[in-house]
Amino acid sequence: MRQDGSRIPSGRWSDWIVPADPRKVGRDPDYRFSLANERTFLAWIRTSLALTAGGLGTVKLLRPFPGRELLGVLLLVLALAVSATSYRRWARNEEAIRTDRPLPPSRLPMLLAVGAGVVGLVAVVIVVLFPQ
Repeated sequence: MRQDGSRIPSGRWSDWIVPADPRKVGRDPDYRFSLANERTFLAWIRTSLALTAGGLGTVKLLRPFPGRELLGVLLLVLALAVSATSYRRWARNEEAIRTDRPLPPSRLPMLLAVGAGVVGLVAVVIVVLFPQ
């Protein structure tokens, strides 16, 4: 453990993907901060579930059109990326809150924005190239 109370990563890839329980470092913060962090985590999970529904709906419910599978798979990959990184973001934020450090920067909003942009661009290309 560092002097500021944060944990030194062990170097294992699993600790990077699924960090250890951040509630075991530092001190208990004002519960409102932890609850706000948890609400943000749940918002990312809801976003991931919406992307999953959109991807599955695109592949299984829409009438067949060229690129339908590509569009659905892109949405599902984006859903996987958001859900996979949201826990790590929650854990890093919780650890920072508990050790009185600034919140670490996150690439998750950029990832979601770029991913949604790519999905939108693919959708526009499909509509333009294959009008029905």
